[in-house]
Amino acid sequence: MKRPRLLLTRALPELVLLEAERRFELRLWPEDAPIAAAFDRWARDCDAVLVMATDRLDRGRLRALAGKVRAVATCSVGHDHIDLAAATDYGLPVFHTPDVLSDAVAETAMLLILAAARDATAAEAVLRGGRWGPWSPTRFLGRQLPGRTLGIFGMGRIGLALARRARGFGMQLHYHNRSALPAGDAQGLHYHATLESLLAASDVLCVCAPSTPQTRGVLDARRLALLPRGALFVNIARGDLVDESALIEAIESGQVGGAGLDVYRNEPQIDSRFLQLPRTTLLPHIGSATIEARTAMGMLALEALTRWLVDGVPPENCLNPSTLRERSER
Repeated sequence: MKRPRLLLTRALPELVLLEAERRFELRLWPEDAPIAAAFDRWARDCDAVLVMATDRLDRGRLRALAGKVRAVATCSVGHDHIDLAAATDYGLPVFHTPDVLSDAVAETAMLLILAAARDATAAEAVLRGGRWGPWSPTRFLGRQLPGRTLGIFGMGRIGLALARRARGFGMQLHYHNRSALPAGDAQGLHYHATLESLLAASDVLCVCAPSTPQTRGVLDARRLALLPRGALFVNIARGDLVDESALIEAIESGQVGGAGLDVYRNEPQIDSRFLQLPRTTLLPHIGSATIEARTAMGMLALEALTRWLVDGVPPENCLNPSTLRERSER
């Protein structure tokens, strides 16, 4: 039987590439830069596309794929780069990669919480700059985490994985979500019905919520002012949840006492003001960047495409399952 033709828009770990070549007739974008405008030409005659979070599939692009491509997969949990409503309108199932990256991203969140609490970036800069100097008992003073309240905005898989880790550091765990967790999952977690209530209680705030029309820009100047003065701010979700100018002003004024950021608006061209901020650790969106997580993400995406295109079995990790039902009924 002829193998389906798959466009892969970026090289993934070696095991994933070998598996993709075994299962599909693989068309691999060879450049390190995003495929961008070349996408339409490279997707021509493909049965499926496997894209990255940096590849934007808007309504026009999805319209061009309809009737040719039979499925879209993204090597990410988030899907704000894909117009899901348009994909559904055009009958294109979209698969994503939940669960398998939760531990990696939660580890990144803990890394940023610790770095912000101890102002690790500034201390390292002093060392690398040859300015260490004589020891002083009042230099490089940070904060310990036991007893402090960690507010988690968005209690999905990543939020739960972060809560498990933060509990080991002796933190008090509070969260805000669209709804409270079931009783079995909520042990030791204090639910806040509103984001405003969570912010007021948080010594450390970690943003884990997805990017949706309801959450974009939600952390604005008014809400950042609700944090206890000197609170720490960490974002491992999406940059567009935050009014970045308001966050920068809050850090400069001391309202936010330290920050750890892995995501930004307009990546990779981030606001240059971040680079000059004190008490701030910046990472280049490496949340899921472990060999284990990226391999598992790629394999999960390949498995979903195989189940649907080859076996005709609806995968569970479909974002718009109505497209699977519609095609199954034809």
